[in-house]
Amino acid sequence: MKNLIIFLWEIAKVIAIALIIVVPIRYFLFQPFIVNGQSMEPNFSDNDYLIVEEVSHRFGDPERGEVIVFKYPNNPSVNHIKRIIGLPGETIIIKNDIIKIIIDSNTIILDESEYLYASGPLIHNIEMTLREDEFFVMGDNRKSSFDSRRWGALSRENIVGRVIVRAFPFNRIKKIKTPNF
Repeated sequence: MKNLIIFLWEIAKVIAIALIIVVPIRYFLFQPFIVNGQSMEPNFSDNDYLIVEEVSHRFGDPERGEVIVFKYPNNPSVNHIKRIIGLPGETIIIKNDIIKIIIDSNTIILDESEYLYASGPLIHNIEMTLREDEFFVMGDNRKSSFDSRRWGALSRENIVGRVIVRAFPFNRIKKIKTPNF
């Protein structure tokens, strides 16, 4: 009987230590996310299993081109995945299927050829100036994406984290890199 109690006590300690290690990692550092829908094709497909890193955006600024998971502004219980196109303080102009970004009176035309093969029509003509805590996000599959073109700017407070790894399907495991602009 004494051996059984010692055995159970050891199991309880192992479980407690595992929980002390795993729970903070899961809730404060990394979390899984499963892609739902076609808005990020061809780079991310329906049911891709992703790992989202939740720390860097708290200590630094998200970068243009990063793929992020965020709480949808009109329903924070729902998470979405999109790519950051516009950064705080910038003006985004979408006209004739060209994305122009105005930064301190300099205009750049966004070249997305590194991660988009053919984006298709951008649907709306838009001009939006972002506040100091706002981002403009778009899905990679522009025809099937419900994004900032439809519901507006994304507040920094809604960002959950950036996608760092596609973990499933196994034949598409990959570290996710931010494109160079």
